[in-house]
Amino acid sequence: MALVKKLTNYLEKNKIKYKTIKHRTVYTAWDLAKTMHISKMSTITKTLIVKADREYLIVLLPANKNLDKNKFKKVVNQQRKKDGLKAIKKISFVKENWLKKTIKLGKIGAIPPFAGLLKLPLFIDRGILKNKKIFVNSGDYQIALEISSKALVKLEQPIQGSFSKKK
Repeated sequence: MALVKKLTNYLEKNKIKYKTIKHRTVYTAWDLAKTMHISKMSTITKTLIVKADREYLIVLLPANKNLDKNKFKKVVNQQRKKDGLKAIKKISFVKENWLKKTIKLGKIGAIPPFAGLLKLPLFIDRGILKNKKIFVNSGDYQIALEISSKALVKLEQPIQGSFSKKK
């Protein structure tokens, strides 16, 4: 609960409107949708932490999609080129042990997508931005946050791209 408080303080400090939604314990976005009776799966998001060569990145996807690593690598490399950086060669999912040791903002599978708190770059799939309101992780298996997709973009200024694929 302390992590959720840290997150809500961050949102309030930045004048971001949100709704805290308590629900039964769930470990997947699918279970969250069923618990909250949400039929539009694209409004529920999932947060991934990936490793791009030696750099760690946050990826936010609609829950009904998977990460297309090839498309994502292109988006990352386009951004790196703009920033005058060398292209990355490999995208991989981080190991659970690394997450437990390094990411102190949330439980595995419930990490919130806030770059300002995690101090990692955020990449957001454009499919999420088609929704006015989205549900994001709060760091807790029993609490979700409802936030406007525009507010999330305004606060975190993520790198946007199309890098999801159907499950």
